[in-house]
Amino acid sequence: MTPVPPLLELIGITKRFPGVIANDGVNLELRRGEILALLGENGAGKSTLMSILYGLYRPDEGEIRLAGQPVQIGSPALALRMGIGLVPQHPVLVGRHTVAENLALGVGAAVMPAQRLEPRIRALALEYGLAVDPRARVSDLSPGEKQRVEILRALLRGAEVLILDEPTSVLTPQEAESLFGVMRGLRGAGKSLIFISHKLEEVLQICDTITVLRRGRVVGNLPVLGATKEGLAELMVGRSVNFERKRVSPVCDMPLLEVTDLSAKSARGLPALRDLSFTLHRGEVLGVAGVAGNGQSELIEVLAGLRPSTGRVMLNGRKLEGGAAQRFKAGVAHIPEDRIQMGIVPTMSVAENLTLREYGAAPLANGFWKDANAIDQNAQGAVKTFDIATPSIHTQARLLSGGNIQKVILARELAGNPKLILAVHPTYGLDIGATDSVHRTLLERTTRGAGVLLVSEDLEELMSLSDSIAVLYHGSLHGPFPVNSVTKQQIGLMMTGANFEPVGAA
Repeated sequence: MTPVPPLLELIGITKRFPGVIANDGVNLELRRGEILALLGENGAGKSTLMSILYGLYRPDEGEIRLAGQPVQIGSPALALRMGIGLVPQHPVLVGRHTVAENLALGVGAAVMPAQRLEPRIRALALEYGLAVDPRARVSDLSPGEKQRVEILRALLRGAEVLILDEPTSVLTPQEAESLFGVMRGLRGAGKSLIFISHKLEEVLQICDTITVLRRGRVVGNLPVLGATKEGLAELMVGRSVNFERKRVSPVCDMPLLEVTDLSAKSARGLPALRDLSFTLHRGEVLGVAGVAGNGQSELIEVLAGLRPSTGRVMLNGRKLEGGAAQRFKAGVAHIPEDRIQMGIVPTMSVAENLTLREYGAAPLANGFWKDANAIDQNAQGAVKTFDIATPSIHTQARLLSGGNIQKVILARELAGNPKLILAVHPTYGLDIGATDSVHRTLLERTTRGAGVLLVSEDLEELMSLSDSIAVLYHGSLHGPFPVNSVTKQQIGLMMTGANFEPVGAA
């Protein structure tokens, strides 16, 4: 049988930035009607390569061929005209406008574009199984529906090649399965897809072929048939990674955090938490699942002393009161959701960021006078203990990778052996190696008796780390349930509002 020629070829693509080679002679082939997974750690060169393909960067060396013909892709507009579309990780949509109004932007319709586009939107939605109402307001859509709108945008512009960048990062299992159905439909219609994901289970489930990058170079081109999570992870990070359930330590029966009838309002003054009651034991990891916007942020802010509330919160038998500084002194560590805006001061050095909790206090300072030697020694110890990759302890924190910024936050928050660790999406956007490091750090603290309240939208992470799992839906708490009494599918259903008692639940 004659091999099917590639629809898209990247040949010897090289891209240099000051001090780094982001892509080093990369070769990639994509055939018509194929789903190709592009894997690699953060910094491996995936984003740069896709930016070149989408016209955001120009390669220093190499060639791009489309249907066998060499092409120069000088801009995203030119990429779209060539049939290459990008579905971003976070949908870029205007919430106040309808689906049709959003899709009308940029398509060139002059008179009443939204109304004119509605029949085409409905036809495409029906053809590819993209259930979206053109007249629905975007702000009312779920994350999965917004993802479909972005796919429709690319199809409306004639895309034959679609780049999907971490498309399932904020989806429930049910929404992810729905997306996979759409992807299979696109493949069946002859579309070609490049799927970027850190979730290897998804890659093995939906893709046909896999290309793995490490440090800017291709280290593997292989069919999905016969591939394993362990083998792919080793290609990505250069060492073996353990995917077995990581939580093995027994949980103490002694209560650590006792929450009773906790209620709070959102920033808009609307009810965000509704009479929550639960207990977290010493040495326990309690996972909290939920679609974004169902009260997770407010729960963590209340416990961290950043939001007023009613009800009772007890830590080690004492009422937990005061603001963030008082909570930290009481033994509460906070790993925030937004590591850049809330976790660090980007323009301050690594050393200075590591002192933020103890700024102005001995031994790092005496009143207004900082002890530079003590600050440097503290930073050098943290960099070594937490394996923080930084050119210098005096490098601005904003220049570090996401994984190393997270390590700076962990080093600072865990410095005083806290009793309670509030960890919000602690591995979001991190690669497999950095994720494994964060997981091990959190679990090591539970062996010292600390309790971890883990908020995550990654159900694999919750099932792997947690002893118990609860679900927040519209500010109400379902559970907690022992982790071995529920499945990912059941958790996903509860995240969408289904209310049932898992088998074996306490």
